[in-house]
Amino acid sequence: MTTVEGEVAAGFEPVWEAFAANFNRHADIGAALCVYHDGRPVVDLWGGLADPNASGPWVRDTLQLVYSATKGATATAVHLLAQRGELDVDAPVAKYWPEFASNGKADIPLRWLLSHRAGLVALDQPVPLAEALKWEPMVTALAAQRPQWTPGTAHRYHGRTWGWLVGEVIRRVSGRTPGRFFADEIAAPLGLDFFIGLPASECARVSRMVYKRPEVDFTTLPPESIPPELRDLVAAWCDPNSLSNRAFAVTNPPEIDFNSPEVQAAELPASNGIGTARGLARMYAALIGEVDGIRLFTPETLGSATKEQASGADQVMVVPSRFSSGFMLPTETTPMTGPNSFGHTGRGGSLGFADPKHGIAFGYVMNHIIGGPDDMRAASLAEAVRQSLK
Repeated sequence: MTTVEGEVAAGFEPVWEAFAANFNRHADIGAALCVYHDGRPVVDLWGGLADPNASGPWVRDTLQLVYSATKGATATAVHLLAQRGELDVDAPVAKYWPEFASNGKADIPLRWLLSHRAGLVALDQPVPLAEALKWEPMVTALAAQRPQWTPGTAHRYHGRTWGWLVGEVIRRVSGRTPGRFFADEIAAPLGLDFFIGLPASECARVSRMVYKRPEVDFTTLPPESIPPELRDLVAAWCDPNSLSNRAFAVTNPPEIDFNSPEVQAAELPASNGIGTARGLARMYAALIGEVDGIRLFTPETLGSATKEQASGADQVMVVPSRFSSGFMLPTETTPMTGPNSFGHTGRGGSLGFADPKHGIAFGYVMNHIIGGPDDMRAASLAEAVRQSLK
């Protein structure tokens, strides 16, 4: 039995039970969960191992890389700049980044970048990883890239490129890198333990990720042996030229070691945010209301940031998806706590979101990267929050 530490407010005991069950039934190794309700923390839990190889315990301030849950933090930075009048999300990206206009991209608005409609999920010529981590070579390549489809006509998940695309707009407008802007304007005022580009001083606090190998490798099976609902996904995995593969192969070699100190220190605003569940939940709480006197978004900004921009089939993820301008919206597989919720998942299970109707902000981080339809950890926690609200 894994020991769970922390506290829950009266009425939220089902969340503690669901968090403990994730270790005992759903293969969590090390994890943390924080929930805010009406601007105050009501759940703050952690447990398990931060470094399974060394049997190092997960403690209150353990940090965790959250993959694409980082996109919610980066989207927050964009909308904060828009709220201040420093950019317009409906203006062409080229207004702020002139080089972006090449190869038929002059009229693409920033909102299309944010909602995965720009057609820039992949590169014809991947960038060497060492160069991509330096930032400039990757944004130069993306500025020169021709879209993969007519922009605005479809949405397909820009899993890796989204961070450099949106981050370069932040850099051009603010004069600061996206990680620096987030640190100065969002993390510092709120006291968030969350970083896009990890300082060397924080490395010792980062949990080590563990990757679960699938019990069945569907790519080795004949098509008739694959469950019908998975056949399109498996076909995409098997095709090296599919958007599903190319979207995550924009660096050469394509495999990025997210446990690497060099990768964690770089700024990858789509995928290498590192923080606590507490930091993630507190940020979302400040988007929908006051947290210790600070509110990040006005109601008008919140409405613009969370209005649906794209929904339906996604040829990268090969599942239906819904997006606002930078945030994921609830789906059948990720319902969050209701239809008014918005946030972002991360590869393997992490999740941050807010639900303005119920005053909920939620952050869940973990180091056992599982993912897929069988991973019920985040969904079970969100369901326990819903039950507690009743």
